[in-house]
Amino acid sequence: MPSSFNIGVIAQRTLGLGLAFAILAAWLSTHIVGIFYVPFENVTLVVTVVALQCWLNVGLFIIAHDCMHGSLAPRWPKVNTLVGKLCLAVYAGFSYAKLLPAHHRHHRAPGTGEDPDFSVAHSDNLMLWYVEFVRRYFGFREFAILTALLTFYLLVFAVPVERMLLFWAVPAIASSMQLFYFGTYLPHRTKPEPFQDEHRTRSNEFGFWGSLFSCYHFGFHHAHHLYPGVPWWGLPRVHESEVSPTASS
Repeated sequence: MPSSFNIGVIAQRTLGLGLAFAILAAWLSTHIVGIFYVPFENVTLVVTVVALQCWLNVGLFIIAHDCMHGSLAPRWPKVNTLVGKLCLAVYAGFSYAKLLPAHHRHHRAPGTGEDPDFSVAHSDNLMLWYVEFVRRYFGFREFAILTALLTFYLLVFAVPVERMLLFWAVPAIASSMQLFYFGTYLPHRTKPEPFQDEHRTRSNEFGFWGSLFSCYHFGFHHAHHLYPGVPWWGLPRVHESEVSPTASS
């Protein structure tokens, strides 16, 4: 753990679980408001709810990502697993058991043919890499789960299909693009200038707020690969000390 992230285990658990609960609660509240209450006539409100739901979807995945590294609740593996499974299930029916080993393979060989998140054939093509990325992780299992949930909403709550598409499908798809672009493509894409080390990744320079709203600071990707045990909310300080070592002295 870097010296710039000087927080105890109990404090990290408390803050991490508190933020996770807040994001989950905000996601559920926004989901209910969008699906059942937002009038289509209020365009401003519709756009706001869809955008917020998209950002909260990204948050669910980032929480699950921290769980994979054990950084949500250090030394509480069962809690990390439980919260990670919940967040991925709510997000898009993803399997935590499938994504966990894949993500650790990504960390062992980032930006290579052994990295399941990387596209050797399309390392400089945004759309083709994204399509390959989605096909690798979104399969029949996820499709079946989401179809069952959609059917439940339609039959039990009589929610119009257009509401489900606008306030559920659109934010989910948009958030996958957001996660991929800011969390995978920009950090690991091929560029003329070489990577600085074997982690084969770069960090963005969006500043604190730009980094938070783009991908919950996951764009400080080099810092994350150097210190995967640092949770998302601790990455700005680690990134700052990485770029300006004297700042933490």
